[in-house]
Amino acid sequence: MQILTLFLVALVALEHLAIAGLEMFGKPDMQANAFDMPINFVKTKEAQTALSNQGIYNGLLGVLILMMILFFTGSTLKIILILMMSYIIIVAVYGAFTATKKILYIQGLPALISLIFVIIFYH
Repeated sequence: MQILTLFLVALVALEHLAIAGLEMFGKPDMQANAFDMPINFVKTKEAQTALSNQGIYNGLLGVLILMMILFFTGSTLKIILILMMSYIIIVAVYGAFTATKKILYIQGLPALISLIFVIIFYH
């Protein structure tokens, strides 16, 4: 079950890398649809700058999760993964209140499932 747990966590990391790609390099119509924003707003320079900036953070989060899986083991990795998955859940809840409810399901639910697996199955 530990391998399945790490696989689920890696999927969360890959999801954040994909979100970063969309935020940084996606076409405005794709971004508007994905983030429930008006297309006219998303096309503005300010919105594109904000999305790119947010993309850097999501990309870094994805890379950090993958690096943690590669460089740490045992109880150290378990603590790091609990903290990182908890952080993603908190951010998803905040995003659900401030941006779109989809964030709770798209980002929060996979992190919650991964967190449960880390707590129960990772030794």
